[in-house]
Amino acid sequence: MPVVHFDLNGRAVCVDVDGKELLVDTLRKRFLLTGTKKACGTDDCGACTVLIDNRAVRSCAYLTCMAEGRNVMTIEGLGTPWHLHPLQQAFIDAGAVQCGYCTPGMIMTVYGLLEEKENPDEEEIRMAISGNLCRCTGYQKIVNAVKLAAERRLMTANHSWEEIK
Repeated sequence: MPVVHFDLNGRAVCVDVDGKELLVDTLRKRFLLTGTKKACGTDDCGACTVLIDNRAVRSCAYLTCMAEGRNVMTIEGLGTPWHLHPLQQAFIDAGAVQCGYCTPGMIMTVYGLLEEKENPDEEEIRMAISGNLCRCTGYQKIVNAVKLAAERRLMTANHSWEEIK
């Protein structure tokens, strides 16, 4: 069984895994990070989205051994219930959270988008979230949340998430 070393939410970790173990299973079962949802298991719904080196990746279609030497961030690494990330706060402020099942994957997807493009337009946002299924919101509130987060970030001096209060 290979030993895989990677940074998980800013902390160095190593884990013995079967070569066929999926990252979603490693995160949920071995690290008890259940914000990453295991839903379709076929790379179709986006509920399992995490960031690998700041790029959105479906962890249900990503082998844990492929994370060797990489930075992996889950929704738990983005913010906490006591100190939300500004993107999480924008989702709340825009009413983009309903049942909440898709929310972690949706937030990780748009975080990756906002790392690539500071101020995406509605079409770019919709394209980015097109692989994330949501049965509750109708997507417009999610688009509004992403726009709100981008606006707030652009209003800071260095366009930094850390400057947004």
